[in-house]
Amino acid sequence: MLNEGKTMDTIQIYPQMTPNPRSLKFILSKNVINEGKATFTSVEQCGDITLAKDIMSLPNVVQVYFFENMITVTQTEDEWDTLQQMVKSVIQTRMQVHNPDINLEAEKKKLRSQLPPEIQKIEEILDRTVRPGLQSDGGNIEVIKLEGKELLVKYEGACGGCPSSTSGTLYAIEDILKNEYDKEIFVTIQNPPASH
Repeated sequence: MLNEGKTMDTIQIYPQMTPNPRSLKFILSKNVINEGKATFTSVEQCGDITLAKDIMSLPNVVQVYFFENMITVTQTEDEWDTLQQMVKSVIQTRMQVHNPDINLEAEKKKLRSQLPPEIQKIEEILDRTVRPGLQSDGGNIEVIKLEGKELLVKYEGACGGCPSSTSGTLYAIEDILKNEYDKEIFVTIQNPPASH
């Protein structure tokens, strides 16, 4: 059932499981965001983006993540049958009027160019080595700050509650940065996901 596509009014929706049992990604036949990514953790954060606001308003939903033609929905439960149908219904109706030219990343890109050189280097390494894999699983990683040898990061989308994000994935990220940036760096997570 989860990988079955649905067509109505030319929007095709393909739900797919992620490594996080509490996150489901919905691959669409149209982009939900043309540039960058967007993470919403409250209805208020959605502003006038009706698609995000209406998904965020569904029962148990705690995060909505947009990336290219993918929406990742994270909830507080592991059961998806009812919620999956509700999300698909919202997508079918709201995508007809949704504008994918959301530009939440423009300010972030501008700020990135003003970051210290060491953070810019870390961002470049993550863009090249880590982010493509996380994004294909419906998630991402954001650099919060570098203090001495400690890099504080925050997971987004499906990565935000994935059990492996605090172990295997974190160690892999740290290992890449040790090899390509600084052998003494260590990575910690802001608000690590609760284990379940």
